[in-house]
Amino acid sequence: MQTTAVRAGLGVLALTMLLAAGLDGPTPRAAASSARAVEPVPPVPIQQQSPTAAATLPGFIGTVASPRPFYEPPAPRHPFMAANGSSEIHDDAYQSDTYQTPGPLGDRLQVLSTQLNGECASVTFDRSGRIVTVCVGPTGPVLVMIDPVTLATLATFPLPARQPSAAAVNIFTGFSGGGYFYLDAQDRAVIPTTTRHIYVVAEGGATGFQLVHDYDVSSVLASGDSITSALPDWSGRIWFESFSGVLGTIDPQTGGVRTRDLGEETENSFAVDEHNAVYVVSIRAQYRLHADPQGVPMVDWRSVYPNSGVHQPGQVDAGSGTTPTVQGDYVTITDNADPIDVVAYRRSNGQEVCRQPVFGKGDSADENSVIGAGTMMIVENNHGYTGPTAVEGGAVTSPGIERVDIDPSGHGCHVVWINGADRVPTSVSKVSFATGLLYAYTKEDTSPSDAWYFTALDAGTGRVVYQRLAGTGLGYNNNYAPITLGPDGTAYVGVLGGLVALRDAVAPHLPPPSPPASRPRNGAPPVSTPPRRATPPPTGHPSAATTRRVPRSAVTATQPRRTLAFTGWQSAWAATGVLLLVLAGPIAWRRRRRAHSA
Repeated sequence: MQTTAVRAGLGVLALTMLLAAGLDGPTPRAAASSARAVEPVPPVPIQQQSPTAAATLPGFIGTVASPRPFYEPPAPRHPFMAANGSSEIHDDAYQSDTYQTPGPLGDRLQVLSTQLNGECASVTFDRSGRIVTVCVGPTGPVLVMIDPVTLATLATFPLPARQPSAAAVNIFTGFSGGGYFYLDAQDRAVIPTTTRHIYVVAEGGATGFQLVHDYDVSSVLASGDSITSALPDWSGRIWFESFSGVLGTIDPQTGGVRTRDLGEETENSFAVDEHNAVYVVSIRAQYRLHADPQGVPMVDWRSVYPNSGVHQPGQVDAGSGTTPTVQGDYVTITDNADPIDVVAYRRSNGQEVCRQPVFGKGDSADENSVIGAGTMMIVENNHGYTGPTAVEGGAVTSPGIERVDIDPSGHGCHVVWINGADRVPTSVSKVSFATGLLYAYTKEDTSPSDAWYFTALDAGTGRVVYQRLAGTGLGYNNNYAPITLGPDGTAYVGVLGGLVALRDAVAPHLPPPSPPASRPRNGAPPVSTPPRRATPPPTGHPSAATTRRVPRSAVTATQPRRTLAFTGWQSAWAATGVLLLVLAGPIAWRRRRRAHSA
């Protein structure tokens, strides 16, 4: 759990940011009519916390990857969303966090960054290949269009400012108001706002963006509630969910709204499938719903998952931290047991297929969705991340990445590999089937330099292939933002300072993998072999009782975890550091505008 001092520091920061929003942020009405661009504004690189360390730390570790493509069935293309891989934070309607296209192989990786006035987490791509993202800063979220090659800013559209009455008060774990949004099939951004509206913002007009629809759902939500996420079902009806557990639908033709209150907190996004089913996980249970002919959300089934009742450090609340992932006949999450389990349910009836413990007792948490397709499920350990101060000054989080596959029979699951050394504080990691690589954003550095690395692992074995230094310090902390792979193989990471891009010197040109003639199809060893251990698991790992181990002499030792306890004044200084960083964005923006105009 967070120390009292850290919570106090974050509270000071949250209050300061809310005051900044009230003084400087655009009003909701002003946001609806104001957008800026059109002339590109060149990027200003994110400042390194330690320029000397950034110059002396290993820039690249490992070797250039040789592609090891493998096949898993892709999620179907949603008719009302942008193409898979370009539409939203988890890449497709299934929330698979996978790509058929390649990511970087590590060939002379180039790193670029742009300092913006917020963390640009959800990265989407329009049909021209331009980045459309929402950057969340101290004065609220802003819709931004970015050149994918140069990272120049092409257009901005301010969104409503932060609301002091929002249900999720921790700004580092409050994803409402733009943390989740999607790009539709017409290149329009569909964005839940902090004012309990849903905006539809199109490209074009004199300023680069224009508001074309404003769906007001504030009348069906409590004043202190907030919209977590919005997605369309296969008929085009827009679904939304609130933090307190209200599920709603909007008829895009009439604007009519219908709701159902689950009565259970829902802080994650949700998944949709081609049968107009919607999959929602609450703080208590996994649901499947559909809309009746009038649009009212109806529950098909509800499956309660194991829950210790403990709010683990690294998760938003005392429940599942994962957006549900639809894969094949299954929907998958992690629960809130101790240690947490990967749980697979049948899509048709909610029957539990399997439950596999991962990570160590008293040392497990996952606030990012399962990476899943076919029978493959990959999860990461976020235990220990309570906000930016949790990884400052050389502090690190608990290690662990694991792959669990559903048995071919569909009546159980098994551990494929365990990486017990690499530390992924919060990144929404991704898999490219074209390269066979799992991409994560890691922090192993226990020095004050606080180095962050873009890390590529073999998805079939869990072993690290290469790491590339992204940057040092607070500005390069991704704080729950995902890795996003662009159409040309560039990897983008939203960070507190803005956005980072990493690309090979020569873009990889690899075709999507084709279905093989025979099993195994997913790069994993046959079920009869023991799980591959990329690195030894943490002490007390539950797989010790259920799987055979490789000899310890055959693997490297894990790095002991270093924790950092903050006194009250240290937390205040840390909070002030975050504030200065995020406020530097608007200052840099104004300087860039003046310099560009001159």
